[in-house]
Amino acid sequence: MMQITFFRSIWGMEEPTLEKNLKRIKEAGFDGVEMMVPLDKPGQQKLSTLLQDLELDLIASQWAAHGNTFSEYLQSFETHLYANAHLNPLFSNSQTGKDYYSPEQTSQLIERAAQIAQETQVPVLHETHRGKFTFHTRSTEYFLQKHPDLRLTADFSHWCTVCESYLEDQKEIMELAISRTDHIHARVGHPQAAQVSDPRAPEWQEALQHHLHWWDAIVANHQKKGSAVLTICPEFGPYPYLPQEPYTQKPLADLWEVNVYMKDLLQKRYSSD
Repeated sequence: MMQITFFRSIWGMEEPTLEKNLKRIKEAGFDGVEMMVPLDKPGQQKLSTLLQDLELDLIASQWAAHGNTFSEYLQSFETHLYANAHLNPLFSNSQTGKDYYSPEQTSQLIERAAQIAQETQVPVLHETHRGKFTFHTRSTEYFLQKHPDLRLTADFSHWCTVCESYLEDQKEIMELAISRTDHIHARVGHPQAAQVSDPRAPEWQEALQHHLHWWDAIVANHQKKGSAVLTICPEFGPYPYLPQEPYTQKPLADLWEVNVYMKDLLQKRYSSD
């Protein structure tokens, strides 16, 4: 039977220390944390010790690579992937490249990530995300066809926004993306934003059902393949992803509650699988 494990992103956590944030994640029943690995050795050691003590798994994020030129970006990209590998995470989840990089530059990043993955034995997944090479369905399809070993983290909320739809007319592209997905970011978006205010609200049930349909298909695909484990991270984030009241700046929902709700919903939904 395939095991589904749940991760909480450190993004939006508000406890005063890393240790307290990780303890809260553990106490809420998550199996691990998704976060960027520090680039400095003391920071890496501290995180490693906390993860071991709390018995939390790690999905290492890569979202901070930067540079004014492509060569600078590539060097930063490599630095973060190597840093991630120091803590032996399940995999690196990478927001890769820029939406304006040429196809040749993007392919260079994909190939370099594959080389580092082979060298370090830490797989690299590429997250579907605005501003990156995976910003749009059609651009992602091109690279999925060009690079047969390319694997994805599915955050389809971004595609809903970029395409201003629930992607009903792109079934073939969605089926291809689903077949190449190894990790789910379980955030619900809609045609005008990458995050609904509260997925529990009746006005957002249509959006939730579209995402559940895609996530069900990913789970079914991994069951069919005989995968041992599939990872899911409810990834609702803070303002400006989470809308807030004007003037008072009060969030329209409790971010912690929303992420725990999504974990519990999917845990129950897939418990018999």
